[in-house]
Amino acid sequence: MESNRLRLLFSRALRASLASPLVLTGCDGGEVDLTGYVEPACENRNLAVTGLSPVTTPEFIALRAFAPMDESAESKWRVSSTGTPCATATQPDVCQSALESLAPTPGFRDACGVLCTDYFLATTRGDTVSAIASLEALKAFLGPIDTTQEAALTAFASGYDIGCGNGLNHGAVKDLGDGTFGVVGTQGMACGKGTELTRHVLRVTSTGEVVEEERTVLERGSDNCAVGRRPEGLQSPGAVACDDVLGRHFATIAHLEAASIQAFLRLREELALHGADVALQDAALVSALEEVMHTEVSARLAGRHGATPPAPQVDAAAPRSLFAVALDNAVEGCVRETFGALVARHQAMHARDGEVRASMARIAEDETRHAALSWKIDQWAQARLSGSEREVLQLAKQRAAAALREEAAAPVNPVLVSEAGLPSPEVAVALVDTLARELWA
Repeated sequence: MESNRLRLLFSRALRASLASPLVLTGCDGGEVDLTGYVEPACENRNLAVTGLSPVTTPEFIALRAFAPMDESAESKWRVSSTGTPCATATQPDVCQSALESLAPTPGFRDACGVLCTDYFLATTRGDTVSAIASLEALKAFLGPIDTTQEAALTAFASGYDIGCGNGLNHGAVKDLGDGTFGVVGTQGMACGKGTELTRHVLRVTSTGEVVEEERTVLERGSDNCAVGRRPEGLQSPGAVACDDVLGRHFATIAHLEAASIQAFLRLREELALHGADVALQDAALVSALEEVMHTEVSARLAGRHGATPPAPQVDAAAPRSLFAVALDNAVEGCVRETFGALVARHQAMHARDGEVRASMARIAEDETRHAALSWKIDQWAQARLSGSEREVLQLAKQRAAAALREEAAAPVNPVLVSEAGLPSPEVAVALVDTLARELWA
């Protein structure tokens, strides 16, 4: 799809949109006593599998992740591990091959939003290669929960995110001294109106029961958090402590724009890996360089209002299969980035603040080209995928569009509408619906 076609579509969508009354949003918060809690053991900002005391000790344990809708080898990757695989196997090559081919479906933790990731443990002991792929199997493997790391892993397998390096509110453990363990984890995300990141204080018993003791909203979704292409593995929420709503907004946008730099650099590498034309690779690199400028502009706007954007924290990840790249591009590029470009054009037309109007006019042009690149990548990838894979891509776009419509319908602070030019909920929904009819149906 060419940029000019998107510009014409954006113009029609903006002409068709209507302004409507607005509603203020609120925030939750809360403190909890985390005295004695410490961060769990981690490896590369992921939960480690050290500190476990299973019923039968294997010579190797790995926590693995995989994309359930992608059956390729590249869709499976090691999160963390300990020990030496196949160290005492009588036929090491056979053992290693069996280990690499482990592919249980499902795993013990299906974390599924628009995109899905599942997890399992892979172990070796002598010639035996095993996959532990259910919560019940994990409990049987661990036996009595008698270490903080076992408690953290059990809570993770029960659906809670256990953060690493993001502070005790996002991931922490404590031996409570009565045969149980305290674990702090999170659920959800704060990206898009209507979303929220919640902190959960848990008690894990020796039998592996996970009891929720307290739940607090840490952060509610940012207004129109659809700008930019979010990289897989983005861990930092992007929230800042600032009383000025415009400062908070532009700091969040700067954080997401900075994360987009890494997303485009990774995309360029993966396009090269899968044999894409040099023109597509170069366009991804140019997009990354343009996101540098967007980050600087958004950070300057945030600084005008007393806010400093946090640096994004993105976990390293192995190269993905062509299907996984196409799936991510369908959601983050064809849907979210395309809508983000349209929102930027709305801001360039409606922001009362002159610097915001001028900045968003430049950013809107760049983001329109980025959206057009997403559709070109989509066309290139689909020609190389199977019919069933193309159907999954279309379904992913529709699911992403439905999620985006829910975000767009959430209330927006009137200051962001008047000064930053963000569309009101009614206008935002109308814009999403136009794109849905023209692009995502």
